[in-house]
Amino acid sequence: MKWTQWSKRTTLAMALALAFGAPALAAEPAVKSAATPAAAKPFLWENATVYFLLTDRFNNAFTGNDLAYGRNADAAPLRGFMGGDLAGITNKINDGYFDSLGVNAIWLTPPVEQIHEGTDEGTGKSYGFHGYWASDFTAVDANLGTETDFRNFVEAAHARGIRVILDVVMNHIGPETTIDKAWPQQWVRTEPTCAFKDAKSTIECTLVKNLPDIRTDSNEEVELPPQLVQKWRREGRYTQEVKELDEFFKRTGHPRAPRYYLIKWHTDWIRKYGVDGFRADTVKHVEAGVWKELRTEADAAFADWKRANPDKKFGDDKFYMTAEVFNYDIAHGQTHDLGGGQSANYYQAGFDSLINFGLVRDANKDYESLFSSYSNMLHGGALNGYTVLNYIDSHDYDQPFDRERKKPFESANKLLLAPGAAQIYYGDETARKLDAADAVGDAKLRTFMNWDELEQNAQRDGYKVAEVRAHWSKLGLFRQAHVAVGAGVHQQLQAKPYVFKRTYDKGGVRDKVVVALDLPTDKVSIINVYGVFANGQKVRDYYSGRTAVVKGGKVGFGTRNATVLIGQ
Repeated sequence: MKWTQWSKRTTLAMALALAFGAPALAAEPAVKSAATPAAAKPFLWENATVYFLLTDRFNNAFTGNDLAYGRNADAAPLRGFMGGDLAGITNKINDGYFDSLGVNAIWLTPPVEQIHEGTDEGTGKSYGFHGYWASDFTAVDANLGTETDFRNFVEAAHARGIRVILDVVMNHIGPETTIDKAWPQQWVRTEPTCAFKDAKSTIECTLVKNLPDIRTDSNEEVELPPQLVQKWRREGRYTQEVKELDEFFKRTGHPRAPRYYLIKWHTDWIRKYGVDGFRADTVKHVEAGVWKELRTEADAAFADWKRANPDKKFGDDKFYMTAEVFNYDIAHGQTHDLGGGQSANYYQAGFDSLINFGLVRDANKDYESLFSSYSNMLHGGALNGYTVLNYIDSHDYDQPFDRERKKPFESANKLLLAPGAAQIYYGDETARKLDAADAVGDAKLRTFMNWDELEQNAQRDGYKVAEVRAHWSKLGLFRQAHVAVGAGVHQQLQAKPYVFKRTYDKGGVRDKVVVALDLPTDKVSIINVYGVFANGQKVRDYYSGRTAVVKGGKVGFGTRNATVLIGQ
């Protein structure tokens, strides 16, 4: 699924033209090279627009690495490698794809080397294309590329002002297969399977059968797994890896217990490449204190990288960590129930935010009920001073909002305008299908990115794909330009048509916006902005791209769009 240079430029231009009402191609911005420093823009993690992608399913730059390590194309539907790679992401960064969506952070699934063989645990033969079946945390999986490819990806993102969030796994390694041998028992447990009744039966157990669980609770000193020793010797890097481990344990004073090896290996990606944040996988299946230990070392690694790369750092950014606590809902506040009368506060364990599974259900509410409840929780409520990462679908949650993609415009409004940070799952912006008929379970959610439908501007039931992409672009660029959208305090200004404001005033940063949704499209709309923007003030509608001057506490842009996004 490769585009010609013409089709890449044309489709991006089409989306931008639809976004701003300009002629096709004329609206396309000049594409900056990966080496061009990004212009400074106000950035808050509380208002981040995070693009989450499965590297193997996004964009294929090189076909030569599609089946590495002797892997075969014999997996069950959508359970094998399909060719996406790190260079494919980099190409899309350099093409300006993420810029045109207002994306300022990319979260990619773990790029570490996966088990080499496929395994069948009841859903057909599966490979570790998703990144969660690690065999070596210190290497890039050859199916995705090389260390140079990963470095190029990070540097290309940084050149555009885009942060990189690395998905990290402390809970488990990949399944055992005929060629992927088991790690020593001092490293992992293989039973019992989790019962999810309390903390013990959620943490000291395996998530599913044949998914070895790292003994993160152990302080027992362990030797390196023999297969890693053999592998590193073959690759000529055993001496260097051991030297670095010796230095790490000497510096920290930690025992050579399993979790500290993983902490060292994960934080190396920060120190080596300048990764800006972690998304931690299966958080509630690991002791909360372990995440705090990881955070301490991650902060130290980030400080080391910034000292070594003063010309590449994003100002005074702190390292960012967000947690996947399965079924965490913003309504839970700071605590998550583990059962048996036990709970955990993961914000206190080093996380800046938690992924909010609740929006999948809350998106069924009306705009005001959704937006006001989230704002009240984040500003003065139980989460005051923290944030959440909202999403409407993901790679492994089997109840996404709008699975059939019948409401892509409403989905954009509720995700990108909800208080908090926003996570776009790759293809949300192009209505990528989430219900592949020939796949089973979570594989249905992991189809290849629908570049062909975007290129052809495919017709769906009631809309065209490029029109959806343009709508997401307008909202994303509005978020990027105004931190008040996700980080500000919400207040309704008018019930029908629905109008609200967001205001942010903290740490010397001030911002305010007014948004109108579901406006009538049979006439020109006039928006009441009294008390937000002063008479005589020039403001912009980020949806149409037009500007106007406030008169009598109101403003009109001469448009008949259902959406108006007002800011200075």
